[in-house]
This record gives sequence, C-alpha cells and structure tokens, in this order.
Amino acid sequence: MSLPLTSLFIDGEWRPSSTGATFEVRNPNTGEVVGTAFSASAGDCAAAVEAASRAFPAWEQSPLPYRRDLLMKAADILASDEFRKRIMASISEETSATAETVVINHAAPLNELRAYAGLVAQLKGEAFVSSFPGGQVFSFRRAIGVVLSIAPWNALGLTLRSTVLPMVCGNTVVMKTSETSPRTQAIIAEVFEKAGLPKGVLNFVSVAKEESPARVAEIIAHPAVRKLCFTGSDTVGRLIAIEAAKHLKPCVFELGGKAPVIVLDDADIPRAARAITSSALLNSGQICMSTERVIVQKGAADTLVAHLSALFKQVKAGDPRADPSAMIGALFTERSAENVLGMIKEAVDGGAEVLVGDLAREGAVVQPHIVAGVKPGMRLWERESFGPVIALVVVDTVDEAVEAANASTYSLVAGLWTKDVHTAFDVAARIRAGCTDINGPTVHTEWMRGHGGLGGSTGYGRFTVEDWTDIRTMVLHPTKESPYLLTSRLDRAA
Repeated sequence: MSLPLTSLFIDGEWRPSSTGATFEVRNPNTGEVVGTAFSASAGDCAAAVEAASRAFPAWEQSPLPYRRDLLMKAADILASDEFRKRIMASISEETSATAETVVINHAAPLNELRAYAGLVAQLKGEAFVSSFPGGQVFSFRRAIGVVLSIAPWNALGLTLRSTVLPMVCGNTVVMKTSETSPRTQAIIAEVFEKAGLPKGVLNFVSVAKEESPARVAEIIAHPAVRKLCFTGSDTVGRLIAIEAAKHLKPCVFELGGKAPVIVLDDADIPRAARAITSSALLNSGQICMSTERVIVQKGAADTLVAHLSALFKQVKAGDPRADPSAMIGALFTERSAENVLGMIKEAVDGGAEVLVGDLAREGAVVQPHIVAGVKPGMRLWERESFGPVIALVVVDTVDEAVEAANASTYSLVAGLWTKDVHTAFDVAARIRAGCTDINGPTVHTEWMRGHGGLGGSTGYGRFTVEDWTDIRTMVLHPTKESPYLLTSRLDRAA
C-alpha cells in the first residue's frame, strides 16, 4: 500500500512542487515513514503569494454574509464523521496524538470556525462630526492584504485560527505548514475547497525543514505580503521577527507558555489536582497552554502532592496505536524528549527532587514527571519544556505565590485555585498573564476572545478582528470653504 503524498494547494489547485522535491514524515513513536509531502520551491512560494495577491481585490469586496455563509458551510463539512476520522487518523500517524486530543483537533476547531463566522458583525465603522464645522468623519475597517500564516503541528485549531480569522476579515492567506504534520494541516485547505472558497484566497505550502528558513525569508520579503503570524517556539519566533523587521512588516506572535498554577490553602485540592494533571499531560504536555509550574501554599502542599502523584502515576506514555493502555503518546522528536530529560536532570543536579518519573526515555516517549524544589534560574523553571512534566514549588504566602508565578518571561496563561471569590479576583489581577483561569484548567480557550501574549517569550498580538484589519479614515470637508493656511495669505495679498 502506497504512502499518502501531500500536495501543495496554490491558486485553487493541488499540485506537486515545481522541482518534484519531497520530504518524509515519520511517526515519532516508531520512527516509521507514514507519508511524504512535496517541498515547495522558491518559485512555488512566489506563485502562492501572487495567487493570493490576485485574489485579494475581489475577496476584500465580497459581501459579509457571503463570507459568513461560506465559513458555516465549511463548518458543516468539517463536522462530518468522514473528516473527524481523517483528522484523527492523520494526526495520530504524524504526531502520535491520542484519542483524547479529538477535543483540540476536531471539536474545538469546529466551534472556533462557527464563532469566526459571526465576526463579520464586527467589520464595521463609525461616523462622527469633524473638528471643522460642517465636516464629517468616516472611520472603517479594511482588510490588510496578503498574510503569511505559519502554524504548528500540535493542534489543528491553531492552523484554522491562523487562516480563517485573517480570511474572514477580507485578507488572503499563504499558509506554511509544519514539516511534522503537512497531511493533517492540508485538511483545512481541502475543507475550504469543498466549501467553495474562491481560488487564491487560501494557498497552502509545505517545505522541508532544511529549506524552511530560506523559503520563509523569501515570502516575508515579497512586496505583496503585508503581515504575518507565527505560532511556535520563541527561538524560531525571534528569527522570524528579525526577517520581518528588515521590511518593517507587522507580526502576530504566539510563542508558547510556561503556565503557572497557584494553589492556595483553601483550594478544592482533588479538583485542582485533576485539572493540573489534565492540563500538564494532555498531548504529552505539548500545548502552549500546558500547566508547567505548580506553586502551592504550604498548608495545601502535602495533600496536593499526594493527589498529583497518584494521578501522574496512572497516566502511561506509549504508542496509543499499539498499546490501548497508553493515555499519552511520544514527544514529537527524540531530540525534544532528550531536551525534557536534560532539563529535569539539570534541576536535580541543582537540588530539585523527582517525586514521580524515571528520568528515562524510550525513543521519543517520556513518562510523566513531577519535580519538586525547582527554582528560578533552572532551565526547568525558565524555559518551556513542551513535555509531560511539572515543576512544583511550595510557598508560605499569597504574595510569594504571585511573585513566583510572575518570575518568568512567558505570559500566555495562568491558573489559580481558591474558594474565596474576593481572593480570586485580587490574586488573579496580580498575575501577569494574558488569561488567568480561576478554578479551572489552563488548557482552555474562549474563542470569542482568544489568547495573546504580553510580550517577552510568549510574543505579542492577538487573533482578533482588530489585529487583522486596518482602520482607515475619510474626512468629508464642509461645503463652505475654510481658509487654507498658506493660500489664505495669498488671498489677503490680492
């Protein structure tokens, strides 16, 4: 049986790369080749940008109800059992995702798509009286132009967000996929093709890892590209920011998180432990909102550690396709697994203690770990691990808990557990995070608002209408001519 081959989608057509170049996609658990994908050349990427540029004038002027209805039709297609099965099969093969991730790879993207259809109601302007008597000012939102979107492999909703939100605002898109999951991400292009999206509005390119830096730089440099978004590591984000800065092109970056969860003495400990475990281990901790740091007040520490330890020990990592008892899969590369273990071992060398975990890996498979006594300055505290591990620290006071939570360059999401509503609002307001979940999991998104970083290692900008439109203003000057600053002097001289 032949392996799946993922084509490029440019100007409404599925096509091979102009050079015929391809790259392999491997399952992180087994290392086996599970598919191939065409690797876009410089010419292919230029063709994608030019197709998007040609499509932009008509798409920008398309009626808002038309865009809304097209998105709703795409949602109906995505909701089908056929596409649900295809998404879960391909993402399992390409990334070792387990059945539990159907929420973030099908159910959530489906709700997201329907929510975005409603955003057309925000694409409007305002009118007000000019500062000059008799004049009128009209301010309105307009699409930006061609957008480069670069989405990661770990959640299909991130691909959907990076393409659909700019499109509903009237922009056209060139989507560059992750080399880890091109077949899964290509499903989004297929859904919109079936829904009747005009050709050129969405273009899809996959690129081999070694070619990606050059292709991305070329796309950014193209004069037709007006803005870009990237979701991924802050290391790569900084490199992309440098390329964008060369051309003064604005960016939206969501570059990861190091989500802290504060557990106060009066918290519902069993519930908090379940939420922390779920958000720390879902998708093997490979979610930007994953709980990575747990900061517990001393009075609740022993009970919380006992509950967390019991839950973590019940979650087994492995190959979900071969072992039904495996609840989480492998990390996306062996290099990532080695990095996670390296962070833990460095922390142990610095005085931290492993409460749960074996400090070992089997290929890219890492079992869940709880590490206590982690301190600022350790890599396990400072850097996103993207693995099934939490760093746990015990504090005496609420002020110490807030200080620990904010001792990070990441700022995406946070969590807080307390039964006192007044304490909840007081403490949550002091945590520097784009969103703080009170008495709930950190892996949570409100689609009508979305997440955004506050700078630093999490990045900046949001996936909102405001970020994907320009405000343009027209001033209708009064019928009666007002004196103009220079020529009025000439009039007086005459």
